[in-house]
Amino acid sequence: MIIDSQFFEQVFWGNTIQRYCLFAGIILFGILFKRIISRVLSLLLFKLFRSFSAAIGNDTFVALLLKPIAFFISLCSYYLAVNQLKHPLDVVLFNYTRQLEKAKMRVAVDLGDVVDKVFLFLIILSVFWIILRIIDFVAHVLRYKASMTEDRSDDQLVPFLKELTKTLICFLGFFVLLGYVFEINVLTLITGLGIGGIAIALAAKESLENLIGSFTIFLDKPFTVGDVVKVDGIEGTIDKVGFRSTRLISPDKTMIVIPNRSMIDGVLENVTRRNFRRVSFFIGITYETPALAIQNIVSAINMLLDTHPKTQDGFATFDNFGDSALNIQVAYLVVDMSHAEYIRVKESLNYQLMQIVQDQGSEFAYPTQRLIRENTTGSIPPEKPE
Repeated sequence: MIIDSQFFEQVFWGNTIQRYCLFAGIILFGILFKRIISRVLSLLLFKLFRSFSAAIGNDTFVALLLKPIAFFISLCSYYLAVNQLKHPLDVVLFNYTRQLEKAKMRVAVDLGDVVDKVFLFLIILSVFWIILRIIDFVAHVLRYKASMTEDRSDDQLVPFLKELTKTLICFLGFFVLLGYVFEINVLTLITGLGIGGIAIALAAKESLENLIGSFTIFLDKPFTVGDVVKVDGIEGTIDKVGFRSTRLISPDKTMIVIPNRSMIDGVLENVTRRNFRRVSFFIGITYETPALAIQNIVSAINMLLDTHPKTQDGFATFDNFGDSALNIQVAYLVVDMSHAEYIRVKESLNYQLMQIVQDQGSEFAYPTQRLIRENTTGSIPPEKPE
Protein backbone atom coordinates (compact mmCIF):
# COMPACT_ATOMS: atom_id res chain seq x y z
CA MET A 1 0.00 0.00 0.00
CA ILE A 2 1.55 3.25 -1.16
CA ILE A 3 0.59 6.38 0.70
CA ASP A 4 0.51 9.51 -1.37
CA SER A 5 3.11 12.03 -0.24
CA GLN A 6 0.50 14.70 -0.54
CA PHE A 7 -1.29 13.10 2.40
CA PHE A 8 1.52 14.12 4.75
CA GLU A 9 1.49 17.61 3.31
CA GLN A 10 -2.07 18.28 4.41
CA VAL A 11 -2.31 21.08 6.93
CA PHE A 12 -4.45 21.00 10.07
CA TRP A 13 -4.34 23.80 12.65
CA GLY A 14 -1.26 25.30 11.06
CA ASN A 15 0.80 22.04 10.90
CA THR A 16 1.20 19.26 8.37
CA ILE A 17 0.46 15.62 9.13
CA GLN A 18 4.17 14.92 8.74
CA ARG A 19 4.96 17.28 11.63
CA TYR A 20 2.29 15.62 13.79
CA CYS A 21 3.84 12.22 13.04
CA LEU A 22 7.28 13.48 14.03
CA PHE A 23 5.77 14.95 17.19
CA ALA A 24 4.14 11.63 18.17
CA GLY A 25 7.17 9.55 17.17
CA ILE A 26 9.64 11.54 19.29
CA ILE A 27 7.37 11.41 22.33
CA LEU A 28 6.79 7.67 21.88
CA PHE A 29 10.53 7.07 21.51
CA GLY A 30 11.22 9.03 24.69
CA ILE A 31 8.59 7.11 26.67
CA LEU A 32 9.73 3.66 25.48
CA PHE A 33 13.49 4.08 25.72
CA LYS A 34 14.03 6.68 28.43
CA ARG A 35 14.69 4.03 31.10
CA ILE A 36 17.18 2.15 28.94
CA ILE A 37 18.97 5.33 27.88
CA SER A 38 19.05 6.65 31.46
CA ARG A 39 20.59 3.39 32.68
CA VAL A 40 23.24 3.48 29.94
CA LEU A 41 24.07 7.12 30.73
CA SER A 42 24.28 6.28 34.45
CA LEU A 43 26.76 3.49 33.77
CA LEU A 44 28.84 5.76 31.54
CA LEU A 45 28.83 8.47 34.20
CA PHE A 46 29.82 5.93 36.84
CA LYS A 47 33.15 5.41 35.05
CA LEU A 48 34.20 8.83 36.36
CA PHE A 49 33.80 7.54 39.95
CA ARG A 50 34.98 3.95 39.46
CA SER A 51 38.41 4.45 41.04
CA PHE A 52 36.92 6.54 43.85
CA SER A 53 34.26 3.95 44.72
CA ALA A 54 36.14 0.71 44.14
CA ALA A 55 34.58 -1.02 47.15
CA ILE A 56 31.01 -0.09 46.15
CA GLY A 57 29.32 -1.40 43.01
CA ASN A 58 27.49 0.60 40.39
CA ASP A 59 24.03 -0.51 41.59
CA THR A 60 23.84 2.27 44.18
CA PHE A 61 24.96 4.89 41.69
CA VAL A 62 22.46 3.75 39.04
CA ALA A 63 19.62 3.60 41.59
CA LEU A 64 20.32 7.21 42.63
CA LEU A 65 20.60 8.64 39.10
CA LEU A 66 17.98 6.59 37.27
CA LYS A 67 15.01 8.87 38.03
CA PRO A 68 16.65 12.29 37.49
CA ILE A 69 18.29 11.21 34.22
CA ALA A 70 15.01 9.68 33.02
CA PHE A 71 13.27 12.94 33.85
CA PHE A 72 15.94 14.86 31.91
CA ILE A 73 15.53 12.59 28.87
CA SER A 74 11.75 12.99 29.00
CA LEU A 75 12.09 16.78 29.02
CA CYS A 76 14.47 16.72 26.08
CA SER A 77 12.17 14.46 24.06
CA TYR A 78 9.13 16.63 24.83
CA TYR A 79 11.06 19.75 23.87
CA LEU A 80 12.18 18.27 20.55
CA ALA A 81 8.65 17.06 19.87
CA VAL A 82 7.06 20.44 20.58
CA ASN A 83 9.58 22.18 18.32
CA GLN A 84 8.32 20.10 15.40
CA LEU A 85 5.03 22.02 15.48
CA LYS A 86 4.29 25.52 14.36
CA HIS A 87 1.98 27.30 16.71
CA PRO A 88 -1.05 28.80 15.02
CA LEU A 89 -0.74 31.75 17.37
CA ASP A 90 2.96 32.47 17.24
CA VAL A 91 2.49 35.90 18.72
CA VAL A 92 -0.19 36.67 21.28
CA LEU A 93 -0.80 40.32 21.85
CA PHE A 94 -2.05 41.48 25.20
CA ASN A 95 -3.37 44.98 24.96
CA TYR A 96 -3.75 47.06 27.98
CA THR A 97 -4.04 50.76 28.58
CA ARG A 98 -1.93 52.54 31.14
CA GLN A 99 -1.80 56.21 31.88
CA LEU A 100 1.85 56.91 31.26
CA GLU A 101 2.54 60.20 29.51
CA LYS A 102 -0.90 59.79 27.89
CA ALA A 103 0.26 56.93 25.72
CA LYS A 104 -1.03 53.41 25.07
CA MET A 105 1.44 50.56 25.29
CA ARG A 106 1.25 47.19 23.54
CA VAL A 107 3.24 44.26 24.86
CA ALA A 108 3.97 41.31 22.58
CA VAL A 109 4.51 37.92 24.11
CA ASP A 110 5.97 35.18 21.89
CA LEU A 111 4.31 31.87 22.78
CA GLY A 112 7.38 29.99 21.58
CA ASP A 113 9.56 31.96 23.99
CA VAL A 114 7.23 31.08 26.84
CA VAL A 115 7.50 27.36 26.00
CA ASP A 116 11.30 27.67 25.76
CA LYS A 117 11.46 29.35 29.16
CA VAL A 118 9.32 26.65 30.77
CA PHE A 119 11.46 23.86 29.33
CA LEU A 120 14.67 25.67 30.26
CA PHE A 121 13.39 26.05 33.82
CA LEU A 122 12.62 22.32 34.08
CA ILE A 123 15.86 21.24 32.39
CA ILE A 124 17.96 23.34 34.81
CA LEU A 125 16.06 21.77 37.71
CA SER A 126 16.73 18.29 36.36
CA VAL A 127 20.45 19.01 35.92
CA PHE A 128 20.79 20.21 39.52
CA TRP A 129 18.75 17.20 40.63
CA ILE A 130 21.37 14.97 38.99
CA ILE A 131 24.16 16.93 40.70
CA LEU A 132 22.48 16.51 44.11
CA ARG A 133 22.15 12.76 43.54
CA ILE A 134 25.85 12.57 42.65
CA ILE A 135 26.63 14.34 45.93
CA ASP A 136 24.51 11.74 47.74
CA PHE A 137 26.57 8.98 46.13
CA VAL A 138 29.89 10.62 47.02
CA ALA A 139 28.67 11.02 50.62
CA HIS A 140 27.63 7.35 50.63
CA VAL A 141 31.13 6.29 49.56
CA LEU A 142 32.79 8.58 52.11
CA ARG A 143 30.51 7.28 54.86
CA TYR A 144 31.50 3.72 53.97
CA LYS A 145 35.19 4.60 54.05
CA ALA A 146 34.74 6.43 57.35
CA SER A 147 33.11 3.36 58.88
CA MET A 148 36.28 1.39 58.13
CA THR A 149 38.43 3.66 60.31
CA GLU A 150 38.67 3.74 64.10
CA ASP A 151 38.36 7.53 64.31
CA ARG A 152 34.69 8.45 64.73
CA SER A 153 35.17 12.13 63.92
CA ASP A 154 35.07 11.41 60.18
CA ASP A 155 31.71 9.63 60.68
CA GLN A 156 30.47 12.93 62.07
CA LEU A 157 32.09 15.08 59.37
CA VAL A 158 30.63 13.32 56.31
CA PRO A 159 26.91 14.12 56.94
CA PHE A 160 27.81 17.73 57.77
CA LEU A 161 29.77 18.22 54.54
CA LYS A 162 26.98 16.54 52.60
CA GLU A 163 24.32 18.93 53.92
CA LEU A 164 26.58 21.96 53.49
CA THR A 165 27.46 21.07 49.88
CA LYS A 166 23.85 20.39 48.92
CA THR A 167 22.78 23.71 50.44
CA LEU A 168 25.42 25.58 48.42
CA ILE A 169 24.35 23.75 45.24
CA CYS A 170 20.71 24.73 45.87
CA PHE A 171 21.71 28.38 46.25
CA LEU A 172 23.74 28.15 43.05
CA GLY A 173 20.78 26.60 41.21
CA PHE A 174 18.51 29.38 42.45
CA PHE A 175 20.81 32.08 41.03
CA VAL A 176 21.23 30.15 37.76
CA LEU A 177 17.44 30.10 37.37
CA LEU A 178 17.25 33.82 38.03
CA GLY A 179 19.97 34.55 35.49
CA TYR A 180 19.08 32.24 32.60
CA VAL A 181 15.31 31.81 32.89
CA PHE A 182 14.14 35.13 34.29
CA GLU A 183 17.09 37.07 32.80
CA ILE A 184 17.83 38.88 36.05
CA ASN A 185 21.29 40.34 36.59
CA VAL A 186 22.29 38.42 39.70
CA LEU A 187 25.25 40.69 40.56
CA THR A 188 23.05 43.75 40.33
CA LEU A 189 20.45 42.03 42.48
CA ILE A 190 22.97 41.14 45.19
CA THR A 191 24.50 44.62 45.10
CA GLY A 192 21.10 46.29 45.25
CA LEU A 193 19.94 44.43 48.33
CA GLY A 194 21.41 47.16 50.57
CA ILE A 195 19.35 47.65 53.68
CA GLY A 196 17.20 44.67 52.75
CA GLY A 197 20.28 42.44 52.87
CA ILE A 198 21.13 43.74 56.33
CA ALA A 199 17.58 42.98 57.48
CA ILE A 200 17.84 39.45 56.09
CA ALA A 201 21.19 38.98 57.84
CA LEU A 202 19.68 40.10 61.13
CA ALA A 203 16.72 37.77 60.64
CA ALA A 204 19.12 34.91 59.96
CA LYS A 205 21.26 35.75 63.00
CA GLU A 206 20.40 32.56 64.88
CA SER A 207 20.98 30.41 61.79
CA LEU A 208 24.41 31.97 61.32
CA GLU A 209 25.24 31.39 64.99
CA ASN A 210 24.23 27.75 64.66
CA LEU A 211 26.37 27.42 61.52
CA ILE A 212 29.36 28.93 63.32
CA GLY A 213 28.62 26.59 66.23
CA SER A 214 28.82 23.58 63.90
CA PHE A 215 32.27 24.68 62.68
CA THR A 216 33.34 25.13 66.31
CA ILE A 217 32.21 21.59 67.10
CA PHE A 218 34.25 20.16 64.23
CA LEU A 219 37.33 22.19 65.14
CA ASP A 220 37.31 21.63 68.93
CA LYS A 221 35.84 18.09 68.73
CA PRO A 222 34.23 18.07 72.19
CA PHE A 223 32.36 14.94 71.11
CA THR A 224 31.89 12.62 68.14
CA VAL A 225 29.01 10.54 66.84
CA GLY A 226 28.25 7.76 69.31
CA ASP A 227 29.41 9.64 72.42
CA VAL A 228 27.10 9.96 75.41
CA VAL A 229 26.90 13.61 76.51
CA LYS A 230 25.04 15.76 79.00
CA VAL A 231 24.09 19.30 77.96
CA ASP A 232 22.44 21.44 80.63
CA GLY A 233 20.93 18.36 82.25
CA ILE A 234 19.89 16.69 78.97
CA GLU A 235 21.60 13.34 78.41
CA GLY A 236 21.74 11.40 75.18
CA THR A 237 23.88 9.69 72.55
CA ILE A 238 25.12 11.83 69.66
CA ASP A 239 23.37 10.61 66.52
CA LYS A 240 24.09 13.34 63.97
CA VAL A 241 25.71 16.78 63.81
CA GLY A 242 24.22 19.06 61.15
CA PHE A 243 25.09 22.62 60.22
CA ARG A 244 22.13 23.94 62.25
CA SER A 245 21.49 21.46 65.06
CA THR A 246 22.74 18.32 66.76
CA ARG A 247 20.53 15.27 67.14
CA LEU A 248 20.69 13.15 70.30
CA ILE A 249 19.02 9.87 71.24
CA SER A 250 17.98 9.84 74.90
CA PRO A 251 18.22 6.71 77.09
CA ASP A 252 14.48 6.09 76.54
CA LYS A 253 15.07 6.21 72.74
CA THR A 254 13.59 9.69 72.25
CA MET A 255 15.12 11.95 69.60
CA ILE A 256 16.29 15.30 70.99
CA VAL A 257 17.30 18.16 68.66
CA ILE A 258 19.53 20.85 70.18
CA PRO A 259 20.77 23.94 68.26
CA ASN A 260 24.53 23.95 67.79
CA ARG A 261 24.74 27.31 69.52
CA SER A 262 23.37 25.72 72.69
CA MET A 263 25.80 22.81 72.37
CA ILE A 264 28.82 25.12 72.58
CA ASP A 265 27.38 27.78 74.93
CA GLY A 266 25.94 25.40 77.50
CA VAL A 267 27.74 23.23 80.05
CA LEU A 268 28.62 20.04 78.16
CA GLU A 269 29.81 16.84 79.82
CA ASN A 270 31.15 14.03 77.66
CA VAL A 271 30.28 10.91 79.63
CA THR A 272 31.93 8.55 77.15
CA ARG A 273 35.36 10.10 77.58
CA ARG A 274 35.38 9.46 81.30
CA ASN A 275 37.82 6.70 82.24
CA PHE A 276 35.83 5.65 85.30
CA ARG A 277 32.38 5.87 86.82
CA ARG A 278 32.34 7.15 90.39
CA VAL A 279 30.11 5.68 93.11
CA SER A 280 29.66 7.39 96.47
CA PHE A 281 27.08 6.77 99.20
CA PHE A 282 26.59 6.36 102.97
CA ILE A 283 25.80 3.26 105.00
CA GLY A 284 23.82 3.93 108.17
CA ILE A 285 24.14 1.40 111.00
CA THR A 286 22.42 1.41 114.36
CA TYR A 287 23.75 3.24 117.40
CA GLU A 288 23.86 -0.04 119.34
CA THR A 289 26.84 -1.17 117.25
CA PRO A 290 30.06 -1.23 119.31
CA ALA A 291 33.06 0.84 118.27
CA LEU A 292 35.14 -2.31 117.62
CA ALA A 293 32.48 -3.68 115.29
CA ILE A 294 32.44 -0.39 113.37
CA GLN A 295 36.24 -0.59 112.95
CA ASN A 296 35.93 -4.15 111.68
CA ILE A 297 33.20 -3.13 109.19
CA VAL A 298 35.29 -0.26 107.83
CA SER A 299 38.38 -2.46 107.53
CA ALA A 300 36.46 -5.23 105.76
CA ILE A 301 34.94 -2.76 103.26
CA ASN A 302 38.37 -1.24 102.50
CA MET A 303 39.82 -4.71 101.92
CA LEU A 304 36.89 -5.59 99.63
CA LEU A 305 37.37 -2.45 97.53
CA ASP A 306 41.15 -2.92 97.32
CA THR A 307 40.89 -6.50 96.09
CA HIS A 308 37.93 -6.12 93.73
CA PRO A 309 39.13 -6.45 90.09
CA LYS A 310 36.79 -3.77 88.70
CA THR A 311 37.21 -0.96 91.22
CA GLN A 312 39.95 1.57 91.91
CA ASP A 313 40.68 4.20 94.55
CA GLY A 314 38.01 2.82 96.83
CA PHE A 315 37.78 3.71 100.51
CA ALA A 316 35.44 3.51 103.47
CA THR A 317 35.51 5.66 106.62
CA PHE A 318 33.36 6.30 109.66
CA ASP A 319 32.11 9.70 108.65
CA ASN A 320 29.62 11.16 111.15
CA PHE A 321 26.93 10.67 113.75
CA GLY A 322 23.55 10.98 112.06
CA ASP A 323 20.18 11.66 113.64
CA SER A 324 19.29 7.98 113.72
CA ALA A 325 22.39 6.17 112.39
CA LEU A 326 26.17 5.95 112.49
CA ASN A 327 27.14 6.89 108.91
CA ILE A 328 29.96 5.12 107.08
CA GLN A 329 30.98 6.73 103.77
CA VAL A 330 31.81 4.38 100.88
CA ALA A 331 33.32 5.62 97.58
CA TYR A 332 35.00 3.86 94.67
CA LEU A 333 35.57 4.07 90.90
CA VAL A 334 34.23 1.45 88.50
CA VAL A 335 36.74 0.65 85.77
CA ASP A 336 34.30 -0.73 83.18
CA MET A 337 32.50 2.08 81.35
CA SER A 338 29.67 -0.11 80.08
CA HIS A 339 26.47 1.00 81.77
CA ALA A 340 25.18 -2.55 82.14
CA GLU A 341 28.46 -3.75 83.69
CA TYR A 342 28.55 -0.66 85.91
CA ILE A 343 25.15 -1.61 87.34
CA ARG A 344 26.24 -5.22 87.87
CA VAL A 345 29.39 -4.16 89.77
CA LYS A 346 27.34 -1.92 92.05
CA GLU A 347 24.85 -4.71 92.71
CA SER A 348 27.57 -7.24 93.52
CA LEU A 349 29.31 -4.87 95.94
CA ASN A 350 26.03 -3.95 97.64
CA TYR A 351 25.35 -7.59 98.43
CA GLN A 352 28.84 -8.00 99.88
CA LEU A 353 28.50 -4.83 101.95
CA MET A 354 25.27 -6.16 103.46
CA GLN A 355 27.03 -9.40 104.34
CA ILE A 356 29.93 -7.54 106.02
CA VAL A 357 27.55 -5.57 108.25
CA GLN A 358 25.61 -8.70 109.18
CA ASP A 359 28.81 -10.67 109.96
CA GLN A 360 29.72 -8.07 112.61
CA GLY A 361 26.37 -8.46 114.33
CA SER A 362 25.19 -5.00 113.35
CA GLU A 363 22.09 -3.83 111.55
CA PHE A 364 21.19 -1.13 109.09
CA ALA A 365 19.50 1.83 110.69
CA TYR A 366 16.37 3.50 109.54
CA PRO A 367 14.84 6.78 110.69
CA THR A 368 13.56 6.30 114.24
CA GLN A 369 12.56 8.54 117.13
CA ARG A 370 12.71 7.67 120.86
CA LEU A 371 10.09 9.22 123.12
CA ILE A 372 11.20 9.62 126.78
CA ARG A 373 8.41 10.20 129.27
CA GLU A 374 9.26 11.77 132.61
CA ASN A 375 7.26 10.25 135.55
CA THR A 376 6.52 12.81 138.35
CA THR A 377 4.69 12.12 141.64
CA GLY A 378 1.87 14.34 142.78
CA SER A 379 -1.42 14.27 144.69
CA ILE A 380 -4.50 13.57 142.70
CA PRO A 381 -7.68 14.81 144.28
CA PRO A 382 -10.17 12.04 144.95
CA GLU A 383 -13.30 11.93 142.92
CA LYS A 384 -16.39 13.21 144.66
CA PRO A 385 -19.15 10.68 145.12
CA GLU A 386 -22.36 11.49 143.38
